[in-house]
Amino acid sequence: MRNQRAFQKIRMNSRQEKPRNKGLTEIRGPYYAVMGTNYLRDILETMGDYVDILKFSGGSFTLYPEDKLRELLDLAHEYDVKVSTGGFMETVLTQGSEAVDHYLDECKRLGFDIIEISTGFITMPTDDIVRLVEKVQKKGLLAKPEIGVQFGAGGTNTAEQNEAEGITDPSQAIEVGKRCLDAGAYMLMIESEGITESVNEWRTEIATQFARELGTENVMFEAADPDVFEWYIKNYGPEVNVFVDHSQIVQLEVLRRGIWGTKDLWGRVITFNEDESSTAG
Repeated sequence: MRNQRAFQKIRMNSRQEKPRNKGLTEIRGPYYAVMGTNYLRDILETMGDYVDILKFSGGSFTLYPEDKLRELLDLAHEYDVKVSTGGFMETVLTQGSEAVDHYLDECKRLGFDIIEISTGFITMPTDDIVRLVEKVQKKGLLAKPEIGVQFGAGGTNTAEQNEAEGITDPSQAIEVGKRCLDAGAYMLMIESEGITESVNEWRTEIATQFARELGTENVMFEAADPDVFEWYIKNYGPEVNVFVDHSQIVQLEVLRRGIWGTKDLWGRVITFNEDESSTAG
């Protein structure tokens, strides 16, 4: 039986129960910090109701002993949390088609749910990206292509380096995203570099274009900085899909629930339900 939170008579914005299809929170798992089952269990026992996806960044899962990796994936599934590979596919792609087949088979065998398909450091024709989406889906896995406007994204470039590189036309990324969705992609990850990360000024008009032309229900914005996810909630409401660091779950959820906020958000993020009692959920 699901444990009820305390303070039931204090109103707050309602949230879909898991599995949700909006207001998804994806958290970064092992990368900046080591994560074992004790660490993850502490997170999920307390805040698991607000976590939808656990993402392994930087290919970190390839370093784990298999039994320990399985324990992490099993624990996530125990709390109805999907597990994503992160963008390691772009490393695998450089090793050829046999490596891709091996990678997908291993991900399926181990229990991963989502295969992120990023191309931050490689260039691929759109047709090839679409074929890869279809290949992932045929394996019974969820394809999550990453799109963005900054080449070299994921490399922790400085704003000056990114400015020198320049950004691509957002319309090009949108076209790739639409074709991937048509091919059955689960969702699109929006890379933050070139938009709100490693830039001298935020390019929020690009985020707005992505949201408008792809639909907020189809995208997840990378927002691993409080100022960034505050902006997304302020502009798209508490049910926008965002990716944050696991240390930011609580800060994000209190904003989604409208029970706390910043100077810009206090008292502004609310939902409306015909049944007022549902706001206490």
